[in-house]
Amino acid sequence: IARVKAQLRRYKKYNGVTAQNKNVIVHSGLVINISTHECFLNEKPLSLTPTEFSILRILCENKGNVVSSEQLFSEIWGDEYFSKSNNTITVHIRHLREKMNDTIDNPKYIKTVWGIGYKIEK
Repeated sequence: IARVKAQLRRYKKYNGVTAQNKNVIVHSGLVINISTHECFLNEKPLSLTPTEFSILRILCENKGNVVSSEQLFSEIWGDEYFSKSNNTITVHIRHLREKMNDTIDNPKYIKTVWGIGYKIEK
């Protein structure tokens, strides 16, 4: 039984299989536990600010769909978006990418859709 469990775990880890329930989002080595506010990347804990955690959660909940900066801003802060708010989102995305060792040139997780927003591929 242990061998079967190990094979299934490796299959899910290396083939990018996503599994979701209400409190846990799993995607390509990224695990987000919403109820405990913990995030792991390749089984290593990520130290995220509450804002970074919220951005990553929103992007993962909308896998495959583009989430605009306006949507992120209004959902996280509950305020009305204005043009200078885009820099706020951009900086938080940059910090997230740094912590996840994700590059803007060849992103593995957070992809920029120029002029529209950000997304995480399915």
